[in-house]
Amino acid sequence: MGKLFTIGELLIDFTPTQQRGSLTDIEHFTKHAGGAPANVAAVCAKLGLQAALLTQVGQDAFGDFLIKTLQQAGVDTQFIRQTTEGETSLTFVSLNEQGDRDFQFYRRHAADLLYKQEYLPSQLLTAKDIVHFCSVNLVESPMKKAHLAFLEQAHQVGSLVSFDPNVRLPLWQDESACRETILAFLPQAHLVKLSAEELLFLTAIEDEQRAVLQLFNGYIAVIIITHGAAGATLYTKNLHVKVPADKVQAIDTTGAGDAFIGAILSQFLQHQLEVEGLVAYCELEATSLLSFANRYAGLSTTKHGAIPSYPALPLELKVD
Repeated sequence: MGKLFTIGELLIDFTPTQQRGSLTDIEHFTKHAGGAPANVAAVCAKLGLQAALLTQVGQDAFGDFLIKTLQQAGVDTQFIRQTTEGETSLTFVSLNEQGDRDFQFYRRHAADLLYKQEYLPSQLLTAKDIVHFCSVNLVESPMKKAHLAFLEQAHQVGSLVSFDPNVRLPLWQDESACRETILAFLPQAHLVKLSAEELLFLTAIEDEQRAVLQLFNGYIAVIIITHGAAGATLYTKNLHVKVPADKVQAIDTTGAGDAFIGAILSQFLQHQLEVEGLVAYCELEATSLLSFANRYAGLSTTKHGAIPSYPALPLELKVD
């Protein structure tokens, strides 16, 4: 069976302990492990699949905490470096009454952005593996170059590549730089997951189907658009299937999108899916695939934090 390899940020999410509102007003926070690639790896590990993260954190207490948390979740942490050249990234997250978030990042000397191409293990990937990445670490940095090299490795051996941009505009110099970078990386992925808001941001096209069809370039074979509480739609070049989400009492949506894509990738690994079978599998299993991911992501919103909110696989969540 293959393994999921994610690359990118691993950071601390400070979420409000009880109070909701603006960061100006909140007084008490709880520390959680976070970072979209780390979250996705944790989902797959909690669902019983093999998953590893490639990144770098500071040689500090926060870095130690993050590595320990991922180990407890079952993630392979052997490819996580620690350095004294940078610090572990921090994010403060505020929640409104609907559980939606606002972010304040502290990444001026981020250790993850200092991860270099030469740190990548050689001959790590096979055609049975999946590589997943996001856009936070695609700002100009050594880590961006490491992403390019890792994606090249993936394509050389035929690994399936997944991309969830997970747009965080405050981390970019301007919106255009963010948009242009994401659009440049999209064709490197076989599977792309976007929120409806991200799709509009990238294409400026209101009609979802027309916007999605514009993105089918390069390696892209499957695109999934998430609509939060309204569910998600899976697109190939030949069809699209929309599945509504279950109703849940959401208290914290932090990491819900990562829960969704992690659940999708867990099914790919479980079924030992390779690139050549991606479209046929997704077209055949679209409804069950989206139903599983919607349900898993919904459950994650009923608890605080990202990784702590991800459940191990209950019997009622299994997909045949």
